[in-house]
Amino acid sequence: MPGLIGKKVGMISVFGADGKNIPCTVIEAGPCVVTQVRTVETDGYEAVQLAYDEKKEKHTSKALQGHFAKAGVSPKKKLVEFPADFAGELKLGDTLTVADVFTDVKFIDVVGTSKGKGFQGVVKRHGFAGVGGQTHGQHNRLRHPGSMGASSWPSRVFPGMRMAGHMGAERVKVFNLEVLKLIPENNLIIVKGSVPGAKGSYLILED
Repeated sequence: MPGLIGKKVGMISVFGADGKNIPCTVIEAGPCVVTQVRTVETDGYEAVQLAYDEKKEKHTSKALQGHFAKAGVSPKKKLVEFPADFAGELKLGDTLTVADVFTDVKFIDVVGTSKGKGFQGVVKRHGFAGVGGQTHGQHNRLRHPGSMGASSWPSRVFPGMRMAGHMGAERVKVFNLEVLKLIPENNLIIVKGSVPGAKGSYLILED
């Protein structure tokens, strides 16, 4: 069975059986509809494409409008393909809910896009300590990277050097998050710990 597409609702905390306060994340998972089924005969591999979250038709391209019309569903915002050995179980237009996919699942993997931090220096981005000290002319260099080792040789900066730059807004996958509770009537799943991304961002949930 494939996974689901979801949306991060936010974080709450619950009390465990031992009385400890557990931080957890609430995720709205589905309902997702099947918009494409790939088979070995036609595509060379087996997979299923799921779509999630309603989208206005006027904001949808003609090509995607035809794609959704073929599946008999309304336009959606997010499309994700899941590799799956479904053996003909799923058809175009089928709907998958959190109860269908994660009822007996204890742990899941979550993929999301981390929060963007913009352009950051080496102290925040890489955990540098800074030059330190305020003597010998260092009064204004507390958070600077210091020497990078480049001189007349190699007369360049080596690729991969840890420097200031764009931070965040990357695809991040968190493994083995414990499923604490399912709320099928509201399409919610509560997992232990945090997941990447801001509130309202899209997530991919995998069994």
